Amino acid sequence: MKLTMFKAKLHQMKVTEANLMYEGSITIDEDLLDLAGILPFEKVQVVNITNGSRLETYTIAGERGSRICCLNGAAARLTQVDDRIIVMAYAEMNEVEARQHKPKVVVLDDKNEPKNVFEGTLPGNKYDLATGQLI
Repeated sequence: MKLTMFKAKLHQMKVTEANLMYEGSITIDEDLLDLAGILPFEKVQVVNITNGSRLETYTIAGERGSRICCLNGAAARLTQVDDRIIVMAYAEMNEVEARQHKPKVVVLDDKNEPKNVFEGTLPGNKYDLATGQLI
């Protein structure tokens, strides 16, 4: 049996752009994807904290260091620039893997800069961005 488990999320991400004419997806700064452990083209769920909408799409890697968060295509109708969202990824695992799994949560500030990184439960271990180590 496979279980669908919460894998990672970018929490309180601020939408910086919305591009209705693009084919679809969410463009996110590749540094932020890496920090959360979310891959380019990975399926994600996007929950809009500002208006309550929810959607599924896939990620596109944006320019490193840009802190971009752009909803593309139809998803652009469900968000506006400056909305706050949560981007969540899930993974299928067997029960043994699921019991050992520790999801990663990256909490962002209003400029999409990482404030905290938690691994496992919240509140949990903090991540030292300077050293790349859990503290």
